[in-house]
Amino acid sequence: MNTEFMKGVVVPILTVIDGNEKVDEAGMRDQVEYVIKGGVSGILAFGSNGEFYMVEEDEMERGLRIMVDQAAGRVPVYFGIGAISTKKCCRLARMAVANGAAAVSVLQPMFLKPTYAELYDHFKTIAESVPETPVLLYNNPGRVGYTLSAQLVEELAHTVPNIVGMKDTSGDITLTEEFIRRTRDVGVPYRPSLPTPAGAARDGFVRTMTAAGLL
Repeated sequence: MNTEFMKGVVVPILTVIDGNEKVDEAGMRDQVEYVIKGGVSGILAFGSNGEFYMVEEDEMERGLRIMVDQAAGRVPVYFGIGAISTKKCCRLARMAVANGAAAVSVLQPMFLKPTYAELYDHFKTIAESVPETPVLLYNNPGRVGYTLSAQLVEELAHTVPNIVGMKDTSGDITLTEEFIRRTRDVGVPYRPSLPTPAGAARDGFVRTMTAAGLL
């Protein structure tokens, strides 16, 4: 499984929508071109900035195809998954990989408050649905109402081979440091293409999210 592409700044791109609530192809292509020319190392489609919760699955697929086609191999395209049900997350993951996504990022389920075992099984099952594709955990407690625990992240990092990293937007530097401490021995080595801001993870499994993207 290739993870060499996982480095630098990955921008969580907006989803350009027209008046009919469909993906605006011309606008989407223009935005992809703009961020690539700006020097990003990758694009995250349908993350929080991409308002995944407002886009139907067929339009997600169409939008991803447009982004992958416009990127044309110049930068990898990651695909964000934020569905509640494990079954839907697996379906989206397989769709994304089939349409050229280099990796997927999976947000913990919102609205619900799953147990430790339920969360572990949720992430493990999604990762196993795309076994040759790198998977990133996405911890966003501000949007879902709870955080991923350091113990859960440690167990997933050490027991699910293709869970290789994490996007943490908790804003809790103590928790982020604990994620780092427990996962230093696994995951994607830190490969900066830009200077690293204070507080960002410098090696191992965890990456931190800034306004610019994933570092």
